[in-house]
Amino acid sequence: MVLFTKEDNVLSLNVDAAQAADHGAAMTAASQIATSDDLLALILSSLNDDKAEDIVQIDLRGKTAIGDYMVICSGRSTRQVSAISEKLAQAVKDATGRTSKMEGRETGDWVLIDTGDVVVHVFRPEVREFYQLEKMWLGGDDAATAAPH
Repeated sequence: MVLFTKEDNVLSLNVDAAQAADHGAAMTAASQIATSDDLLALILSSLNDDKAEDIVQIDLRGKTAIGDYMVICSGRSTRQVSAISEKLAQAVKDATGRTSKMEGRETGDWVLIDTGDVVVHVFRPEVREFYQLEKMWLGGDDAATAAPH
């Protein structure tokens, strides 16, 4: 038989209030990420904070249904590629409440993060050079629309 004291009830009320406050803070942050441009800004900020290199953003609006933007960047090692990817996915979750889909994190050579409106590729430099995604998505006229960040 378990008996609850008055202090137990107060503790559970405080825990419930803290959880509700955390949920409210997440909802407020999510409402600040209203557009794909806002999400792109959050992603670029996270990549810069984590020292990603050679960041390129490609405007996909009107070209494909996979998203509004693609971001391609490099990390210096498999460990940095994985860390950049994990921190980015967490930043997006904290800001929007949405979990990003991620592929390739285990190997750390090329990690794809699908945040919904923005698709992010984080490469080791050698792998990025091999696949050359920028050339695939940027034609002669489109090169002017890609913005290195």
